[in-house]
Amino acid sequence: MISIAITGGIGSGKSYVSNLLEERGIPIYNADNESKRLTVSDEEIRKGLVALVGEQVFFDDGTLNKSLLAAYLFASSEHATQVNAIIHPRVKADFRRWLEEHTDCEIVGLESAILYESGFDDVVDAVVAVYAPESLRLERAMKRDGATESQIRARMSAQMNEEEKRDKADFVVLNDGSVCLQKQLDALIYQIKRGK
Repeated sequence: MISIAITGGIGSGKSYVSNLLEERGIPIYNADNESKRLTVSDEEIRKGLVALVGEQVFFDDGTLNKSLLAAYLFASSEHATQVNAIIHPRVKADFRRWLEEHTDCEIVGLESAILYESGFDDVVDAVVAVYAPESLRLERAMKRDGATESQIRARMSAQMNEEEKRDKADFVVLNDGSVCLQKQLDALIYQIKRGK
């Protein structure tokens, strides 16, 4: 089994690429979605967040007080590091458990917007960066999220630079409409199966 990570900044189209790979029979673990699920369901995460932020980080019904956690997270980079140190190891462990359930698959994928920032690049065999120019990513994200340019730019600045992601990746999928995405994915799968 070969494990690949699919990453890319906001508006790059990494989720779209992940969906196309799933259509080709490659199961994808969405780290961003699973971290949200684990934040409310994993006992170790719950205990860690309560110890860090306080009991009020979860409502009485057990749901996450997202605005309180976000306020804590964005108050300082040290706070973000503390929260990530609680959540990321549990997501990694969950991904490893998920891998055990997919040992019959030739290729599996992990989708993560913050792959390098979270250290998840060390649990996969290869990294695929989905890349698009900043102007196009900005346009897509504003349209998708109904957000202003300044809101999207703020989110972009919180993520690793796209060129840096692209340079660190083993493979790059260009998602700007200039090259057929389907052909790129066919070539990608062929290369991965050949062992890079």
